[in-house]
Amino acid sequence: MRMERPLKVLITTDWYEPVVNGVVASVLTLKKQLELLGCDVRVLTLSGSVRSTIENGVYRLGSVSASLFYDHARLAVRSNRRIRRELEQWRPDVIHSQCEFSTHLWAKRLAKSLRIPVVHTYHTIYEDYTHYYSPSRTMGKKMVSSFSRKVCTAMDAVIVPTGKVADLLQGYGITTPISVIPTGLDLTHFRPAATIAEREQSVRLRAELGIPAHHRVLISVCRLAKEKNVDEVIASFAASGAENTTLVLVGDGPYRPELERLVERLDVQESVRFAGFVAPSAVPEYYRMADVFVSASLSETQGLTYIEAQACGLPLLCREDPSLEQVVVPGRTGWTFTSADGFRRGLDAITSSSAVMRAMGDEGASHAAAVFSARAFGLAVLGVYRRVLGLPSVEQIAEEMLLTDLMTGRELELQAA
Repeated sequence: MRMERPLKVLITTDWYEPVVNGVVASVLTLKKQLELLGCDVRVLTLSGSVRSTIENGVYRLGSVSASLFYDHARLAVRSNRRIRRELEQWRPDVIHSQCEFSTHLWAKRLAKSLRIPVVHTYHTIYEDYTHYYSPSRTMGKKMVSSFSRKVCTAMDAVIVPTGKVADLLQGYGITTPISVIPTGLDLTHFRPAATIAEREQSVRLRAELGIPAHHRVLISVCRLAKEKNVDEVIASFAASGAENTTLVLVGDGPYRPELERLVERLDVQESVRFAGFVAPSAVPEYYRMADVFVSASLSETQGLTYIEAQACGLPLLCREDPSLEQVVVPGRTGWTFTSADGFRRGLDAITSSSAVMRAMGDEGASHAAAVFSARAFGLAVLGVYRRVLGLPSVEQIAEEMLLTDLMTGRELELQAA
């Protein structure tokens, strides 16, 4: 069988390293997996300044801050002929858009110029961010619906991480083919403590945070913004009356002062720790020093931190949400709640004994490894590319290669006879 040349994929994203968020994590994982699958991948993103750069297959467009609209957001300042010329000469086979703003416009223009398909991943449930741009939630939802239709209708295919997001887009009247593909994670560094050194690090970290040695630790890892609903976690924790338990909030953001005031009003200062921003490389250490992962966010499209915590062996206690249907297996990997009383009952069930916590943590780690592998993510996305390009599916290629191997083996047998 004739071997195909490497598929050329251009990923466009307003967010890329060194920024740390769920979109960046997804893009980095996808890029790595596509390359392992033999694709030639380049990235078009935004620079952290007005200066455009090109380095190691990453094209950064000069940009300016748009933090007035959203913390750390940026907008491209102008077109760049050199970058456009280089990308057109490279001539990708397919463009994969990951954001809906500056680089998405580039994706559409390049696709039109080169007459190639463009796929879009819809990462963000914008309805949960209406407080940033609309005084009315109803008006905000109408704006989101119209905006989302405009973005997705122009695409050849749309990828979403959960059925919850697929249902949302279909409710907006979007008829573009939608593929539900859970975002895969590179879980290499996300695992339970396996060495004496890692267990000692957990002890040191608890001491640095001023947590008594005999306390259970609940941990939340997220940006401290209003849509993450951290105030419900704090309020539910305070109402639970849990003894010998400390809640650790890892992350920073614009809502932190309000959360700190809430902790004071509820008089739980002695039981809550604000750890602040933590470097991505150190996040696994924080998961490992904890006993239970908690969250009340309803703005997740999939909840990557939930999966990271699960892979590190933590039971999950999370606000019930359709995006978590593949993540939380009630009674086995954790519990969901819809009220403060539900939070208390879930916490009591998880922490009823060390054996229960350990069993839930072990099953959760196995579940994360089996369901959210990075390789499965890469293969599924590659399948979408091949479909919009009219190429044989990954499964067809595998079958053809197996058939070719069998036929070659048969021919050798006949020759030997």
